[in-house]
Amino acid sequence: MKRCLLLAMSALLATAATAQLPYSRQMVESLSLQDFTNNRNHSTLATADFSYVPGLVAKSVLATYRLYPDQDGYWQQVKAYADRQLTGDADRPVRIGDNDIDAINAGKIFFDLYSVSLEKGDIASAAKYKEAATYMYRKLKTQHTRIQAPLPGAGGFIHKGKYPDQMWLDGLYMGAAFLAGWEATFGESGDNAGWADIALQFKTIHRYTWDKKKQLNYHAWSANPTDPNSFWANQKGPHLGCSKEFWARGCGWYFAALADVLEVMPQDHPDYKALVKIFRQVAQGLARRQSESGSWYQLLQYDENMTGDGIGDLSGGRRYNIGTAPNYLESSASGMFTYAYLKGLRLGLLDEKTYLPVATKAWQGLLDNFIRPNPDGSISIIQSCASAGLGPARNPGRTGTANYYLCGGDTGITQNEGKAIGSFTMAACEYERLMMRRK
Repeated sequence: MKRCLLLAMSALLATAATAQLPYSRQMVESLSLQDFTNNRNHSTLATADFSYVPGLVAKSVLATYRLYPDQDGYWQQVKAYADRQLTGDADRPVRIGDNDIDAINAGKIFFDLYSVSLEKGDIASAAKYKEAATYMYRKLKTQHTRIQAPLPGAGGFIHKGKYPDQMWLDGLYMGAAFLAGWEATFGESGDNAGWADIALQFKTIHRYTWDKKKQLNYHAWSANPTDPNSFWANQKGPHLGCSKEFWARGCGWYFAALADVLEVMPQDHPDYKALVKIFRQVAQGLARRQSESGSWYQLLQYDENMTGDGIGDLSGGRRYNIGTAPNYLESSASGMFTYAYLKGLRLGLLDEKTYLPVATKAWQGLLDNFIRPNPDGSISIIQSCASAGLGPARNPGRTGTANYYLCGGDTGITQNEGKAIGSFTMAACEYERLMMRRK
């Protein structure tokens, strides 16, 4: 009996201790270093592959470590995850696929791993992380397929090999932001060409996906909309080649990518002001779509009254995405927006009077709408879209319509999803930095 009481008291103390931690650390210790959902599959950093969702989770753990450097266990677990991906082969130091821009995202962890290894005096580890990052940089820059002239958007990276001549908002976070991290960490000072290529990616996709009237970016754009893999694209103007909806997480990837690139891009580069202008346009448009709750809906131009039409989409001679599921507040996109607003304020890119209320309302919205305490003192994050994409031709159900994003077979709502965990953690780090500065 006495032992049971002692165990119960220990559990209560542990619960109380966890609850007193800042939210970034609560998330890291509850989910990031435990078990999380990865496109409906379960992952841990101890077993995960080198792909964009575990990579995002690992990057957010490193961000938390940078804010709380006494938590060496965070660093050690991400280091172990990274080391497990390295092959020891100088010709291919890390295994990643060809023509898959998503695969590049996980490589962002090498920049912090390199810098911290140097700080710790571990020259050998720093060298191998630089080698792996540089391999990925070269693979993207010189081997990844780009849109070719005479098609519009020449020079833009395609999203994946199975999506020819297509650029998705997601890809700017996966690819362009990685290139910026490499240029800032390893690039030569005064080399403008690398930054110009990064800026080209943003200027291209913004030119073709930005809707001036609605002040939002469409999820994707095809430079060749008549290609069978682009069956989802508008076949005529005014937004030729664009997908049909404004998907929140796609816009979240894009907004976060802009914030990350502008943090490290030389301010005297000729394209810097152009990217700041785009960032501010996106910030203004998204602020218009923030709900009273502080968070954003899965489909940005609608509220909860929007539902699937019950009829679905006719595609390839069959009907898909049949249902009447409603639009809903979505956690991963709301986390990304919160992160980018807070970071934009910290960097002086956004007007504080206008956007600090947006950012603080967004942060409170994350806590109110998505964070749930568990009996053991840990926390969960709810209500994330599992995944979403467009085509290709062999997958005709991924139509890019409202029916698809609300009722599609792969777009269902999931909990403790890595994309929500990572974005929430990075938003929490930015908010906690803000609070530290104000003390």
